[in-house]
Amino acid sequence: MSQPDALLQLTFRCPPELDGLLPPPTAAASGLPGWLKTMPAQAYCATAGGEDDTVKRCPPFVDAMTCGFLIPLICDVRVEKGEFTWDMDLPPGRSVGFARSPIGFHDAGQVAGTPLFDPDRVLIKFHNLWTIEAPEGYALYFTHPVNRFDLPFTTLSGMVDCDRYTDGWINFPAHWHDPDFTGVLPKGTPVAQCFPVRRETWSLNTTTLTPEEAQRTHEVLAEVRRERGVYRKRFRA
Repeated sequence: MSQPDALLQLTFRCPPELDGLLPPPTAAASGLPGWLKTMPAQAYCATAGGEDDTVKRCPPFVDAMTCGFLIPLICDVRVEKGEFTWDMDLPPGRSVGFARSPIGFHDAGQVAGTPLFDPDRVLIKFHNLWTIEAPEGYALYFTHPVNRFDLPFTTLSGMVDCDRYTDGWINFPAHWHDPDFTGVLPKGTPVAQCFPVRRETWSLNTTTLTPEEAQRTHEVLAEVRRERGVYRKRFRA
């Protein structure tokens, strides 16, 4: 029997000696970037010749950013001329060993044959010092924080069966795509976003609209053109 939705939770665990020293994972809804909060809900649209809604009023855009959980960078990382430095004074591991740095690296050869390959550049790897346990039957889809084009890196996507792999570290390879970046990635910067995904078998079906379905589609599209916020008012869960 499946668990009621109210009982579903992810459990993040860190070594006891790091409790209070690491920034904790957060619900994505509480980690929205400042630019989304301050951007206007409407702006002038030259194509429409007047004010139009921005992505701030696009529920799918915002809902994707507020869904799931964010994994934070564990300390400040300074970047200058391609060099990464940090100050991180963690106590020694007692019961379990853990990374002593916020980032590691993957040799370029590990992505040979992919669009990411560059013989003169490595991939960075964000270290995560939290184990993650999901409910039975659920995997976690890890990816770049959604719509965070402002970040100077892109985290690679991956799926982990966190209902089974519950006691090991999950780190996040990333492509550093801004070679001119100079500055500090602050502690707590989201480096990955994760979404619980129930393991189920799906099939694909393609067909044509029946006359009744075509009529419903026509009516919905007409309503969307006629009135603002139809999706948000009628269909958004």
